[in-house]
Amino acid sequence: MKILFYIILIFISLIILYGIIPTYVYKIKHKIEKKNITNNGKNIYLTFDDGPDPKYTLELLDILKENDIKASFFVVGEFAKNNPDIIKRMQEEGHKIGLHWYEHKSALIQHPLKTKTNFQKGINTLNNLGVKDPSFRPPWGQFNWVMIYLMKSYNLKPFLWDVMAEDWQKNTTSEIIKNKLEKRVKNNDIICLHDGRGRDDAPKRTIEALKEILPKWKNEGYIFKTTGE
Repeated sequence: MKILFYIILIFISLIILYGIIPTYVYKIKHKIEKKNITNNGKNIYLTFDDGPDPKYTLELLDILKENDIKASFFVVGEFAKNNPDIIKRMQEEGHKIGLHWYEHKSALIQHPLKTKTNFQKGINTLNNLGVKDPSFRPPWGQFNWVMIYLMKSYNLKPFLWDVMAEDWQKNTTSEIIKNKLEKRVKNNDIICLHDGRGRDDAPKRTIEALKEILPKWKNEGYIFKTTGE
C-alpha cells in the first residue's frame, strides 16, 4: 500500500509541475496584462474555439458578415484540415485565425513527444492552408512546459479570455447565453465562445444568442477587434 501511495503521490506531483503550474502562470500573466491595458474606447474581442464546423461555422460567418464584425477563430487543426474552404472564407472576410492545437486534448496529460507532435501538426496544417501569423490558445487554456517552449519557438502569442458564457453546456439555452454575455462583458474584454463541439448542438444556441446581442452591442457603441489588433 505504501508503494502505491508513493506512486500516486509522484504522479500527482508531476502533473502539478508539468501542467498545472505553467497554466496558472499564464492565467496570472493574462490578468496582469489586462490591468495594464490603456482604456482607449469601447473595444471587445469576439473569439471562437473548437471549429471549424461545416454546419455552424458557416452560419456564424453569415451573421458576422451581416453585422460587419470581424472575429478571431482558434481552430482545431484536424477540423481545419478537413474544412479548407471554411478557412479560406475566414481569411477572405478578414477574420483572424489562430491555432487551438491539432487535436482537442488537454495539455495536462500530453507527454512531451505527443505535445510536440500535436503542436507541429497544427502549425503545419495552418501553414498549408495559407494562414499567416497565427496566434495560439490551448484547449481549456491549459499549458505544459513543452507547449510553452514550442509556442515561443514558433513566435506564437497566446490568448486566453476574460469572459465565457458556458455555451458548451447541455442544459443551457440561447437566452441564458445572451443574459450571461450582457451581464459579464465590459470594455476591452476577450470573449470566448464556441463554433464547434459542445453538447447537443451547443453552437446552435450560441449563434441564436449572437443574433440578438451583436446588434445590441453595436448600438451601445462597442467596436469589435481581432486578436491581431
